[in-house]
Amino acid sequence: MSRKVWIFDLDNTLHDADAEIFPHLHIAMTRYIMSELSLKEEAACLLRQHYWRLYGATLKGLMRHHQVHPHHFLQQTHPLDELPRMVRTVKRLRHTLQQLSGRKVVFTNAPMNYAKRVLELLAIDDLYDQVFSVESSGFHPKPAMRGFQHLLQTLKVNASNCILLEDSLPALMTAKRLGMKTIHVSSRPKRPSYVDARISSVLELPYTWLYKTYNNAECAPD
Repeated sequence: MSRKVWIFDLDNTLHDADAEIFPHLHIAMTRYIMSELSLKEEAACLLRQHYWRLYGATLKGLMRHHQVHPHHFLQQTHPLDELPRMVRTVKRLRHTLQQLSGRKVVFTNAPMNYAKRVLELLAIDDLYDQVFSVESSGFHPKPAMRGFQHLLQTLKVNASNCILLEDSLPALMTAKRLGMKTIHVSSRPKRPSYVDARISSVLELPYTWLYKTYNNAECAPD
């Protein structure tokens, strides 16, 4: 019998990236676009935001429309030496995750080196069986269906055995279309029909009906 797979987004799901990390990344990405595409700051910032809204990741738009090399972009915009002062630890996070039975996976649009470093700083890296990064998805970031399909193929698991925790509604919509259970990590009061549960923090997970239903449940074989 296969076990449930808890799939976690990283930034703004397992930790608060809005406080310091995202502002830093937005500046770095804007400067990268200015340099590579010879744009002024305002135009570069607007283009970054446009591609993020359209594709779920600025990188996807730069690759598709400007032939930007993805590894160069990720290396230049995600400096690891800045992370120790920017990652905010979350009390009781490790304890909460340790209560989950089944496999635990991180699925992020961030690069692998960045994701692993953040998990180390949160002191939860050893709790995850696998980190599935933007490189792992073949540079098909969430909410792209191809990225999700590649994840499922890599994990060798049925979508119906997976529960996705994510702050992005478009990513949750894709997950639901595939047959996953979905948990929106957000303080927004409204819950769309494709979201099975909503929590304001991962720390609230043990109190949801999904946790109580699936944490110790056996799953159908793949």
